[in-house]
Amino acid sequence: MATVTLDEIETLSVAALTRHGAAPWVALEVARAVRRAEETGNVICGLYYLESYCLQLASGRVKGDVEPVVTRPKPGSVKADAKFGFAQAAFARALPDAIAAAKEIGTASLAVAHAHTCTSLGFFTEQIAAAGLVAIGFTNASPVVAPPGGNKAIIGTNPIAMTVPGQGAPAMHFDFSTSAVALGKITMAKAAGEAIPLGWAVDDKGQPTTDPEAALKGALVSAGGYKGWGFGLMGEVMAAALTGSVNSLDVGGLKLPDGAPHGLGQFYMLMDPGTYTDEFDARIARVVDAVSEQPDARIPGASRSLKSDVQVSDDLWEKLSTLT
Repeated sequence: MATVTLDEIETLSVAALTRHGAAPWVALEVARAVRRAEETGNVICGLYYLESYCLQLASGRVKGDVEPVVTRPKPGSVKADAKFGFAQAAFARALPDAIAAAKEIGTASLAVAHAHTCTSLGFFTEQIAAAGLVAIGFTNASPVVAPPGGNKAIIGTNPIAMTVPGQGAPAMHFDFSTSAVALGKITMAKAAGEAIPLGWAVDDKGQPTTDPEAALKGALVSAGGYKGWGFGLMGEVMAAALTGSVNSLDVGGLKLPDGAPHGLGQFYMLMDPGTYTDEFDARIARVVDAVSEQPDARIPGASRSLKSDVQVSDDLWEKLSTLT
């Protein structure tokens, strides 16, 4: 295993992305997301994706040098058309306008349309909360989740994220797929020759399976059955329908090196916590204090352990180094 610092991860990511066609400012935005994923231990959204980003830049599946188009269709509504470029770049261009709208009006929304996968949705809601706003985000992805009782994938893992601002750090932060598990955990289990737990996926006949290969030929299931399915559909409405982006059904595998651009959407709600009350912080603190009284309980995202350096397999680090 190689021990690499976060600075090394960011530097390598910028170099690899620019070499494969990303504009320097775009490469930096994407590299920041890779760095943050590794810093928080979210390995599936970090270096794990870097090679596919580069291959897709080379093939033209993602546009690395486009300038997102930011508009304000209504006073509280900001839209960033990513033009089939990276979601991180489109979000960065639109975020200042969205924050200004939320602070002016109280509640605003930010739609990112026609974008490459955003990977870690919480990376974006964290940035909104850093401006003192409550943030809720939605996105969709390639179809891997079947409806309860079904055997064919209809929607993506369709994550939902929420970050609540606090004093110096978020008071609460969660980012989870509405499927029982992220698809990457299935592919990693297959690569390692390991079985998966029951309740993660079904085979192509709709039967529960512990075989990752059978799961990849079938579909994931929703977290919590019908409840998670409903949240996944809500993500589809918010990310695809509201933004005018593609349905999960119409997106090829997110890591495939070539093919049609992803064209996915993200949708964010930005809310000024002082709009309706001056008791916001007290109400949040009431819950946080009650949870902290229980030794083994915690608020989601509280006291996250952040890494200053990361253990990366020698093979992966060597492979990524050749991309620069």
